Amino acid sequence: MTNRIENLKIQIKNARLDAIVVNPGASFRYLTGLQFHLMERPVVMVFIHDELPRFILPRLEEAKVGSLGFESQNYFYGDDPATWQAEFNQALGDFKTRQLRIGVEPTVLRYLELELLQKALPGAEFVDGSQVFAQLRMRKDTDELTKMRKASEIAENALLSTLRTIRVGQTEKEITSALLVQLYRHGSDSELPFAPIVASGPNSANPHASPSDRQLEAGDVLLFDWGAGYEGYYSDITRCFFVEHEDQRMLEIAETVQRANQSAVAVGKAGMTAGQVDEAARDKIEEAGLGAYFTHRTGHGLGMEAHEAPYIFSGNDQVLKEGMVFTIEPGVYVPGLGGIRIEDDVVVDQDGLTCLTTLPREVLTIQRYLELFEFFEKL
Repeated sequence: MTNRIENLKIQIKNARLDAIVVNPGASFRYLTGLQFHLMERPVVMVFIHDELPRFILPRLEEAKVGSLGFESQNYFYGDDPATWQAEFNQALGDFKTRQLRIGVEPTVLRYLELELLQKALPGAEFVDGSQVFAQLRMRKDTDELTKMRKASEIAENALLSTLRTIRVGQTEKEITSALLVQLYRHGSDSELPFAPIVASGPNSANPHASPSDRQLEAGDVLLFDWGAGYEGYYSDITRCFFVEHEDQRMLEIAETVQRANQSAVAVGKAGMTAGQVDEAARDKIEEAGLGAYFTHRTGHGLGMEAHEAPYIFSGNDQVLKEGMVFTIEPGVYVPGLGGIRIEDDVVVDQDGLTCLTTLPREVLTIQRYLELFEFFEKL
């Protein structure tokens, strides 16, 4: 944690900020090692350049402060919301008259915390500090990558166990519940990166479908988009299957998507831009005349959040560097027919992109897929 705090100080200076505010979320865990959930009681840590961090939290959470890996000034408040502003004022009172420029995470900090901070620091300017957090967390170290590989392994084993139970007539919701059980049986954290997507037949044409009461039919495409958590780090994978027998039109689409996935993984490397990776996948789909049906970016960063920097979209000039982890997930979605998406988690290393995910990418019948997997496992 000490190294991360020192790096944060460097990023604050580079961003020409005076301070950074964090509240419960991935960046908070990254910097403090502490787990808090957003709730009705505010929890805030203010990192002011060249000052000890100021930690403001409920009295009932006081015991957690003992596990901080660095020194901080701690301020505790009680249950009466009418007293909270006074505690914020006390914690930050020596900066009240300063014209501070303070970075925040716009997708995390709530109005609850912002109002308390603004009243305590009326002369401060609160600005978007997203790039500070992105620079801190985009490049994963060896320990982080080890956890992400484990999260991928857990997710993949959970899917294989689930596939062995699938039958025609099951609903998407029933399959989802089985997958959730297997995720926890195989060792996932209780907190998942997102609620699994299980979509069949025409429902698979919706990239973010919610599991429904639709029953599986022979010839359906069955799409799984799921992930696991391991010690605070996530995996995010998509695989597709045919139920009992293949559909020729969807098979042709699947082969195109697989080529797009392979192309992006093969060409990606440090020094190129995120936009170029997107183009490598998109070009294959457009060559097949299916470009209008690829309706989202090729991928997104992954780590302590399911979606974080870098984002792999057309025109993004973010330069890829070693240690960055993101998804490669091209897809084709034909309304009324179905959709195919093949998603892998990759890390940028010295030689290009290395997949953290290992399951076969071919879109086959469930039975054939399991047979193929078991065959390669025996080699």
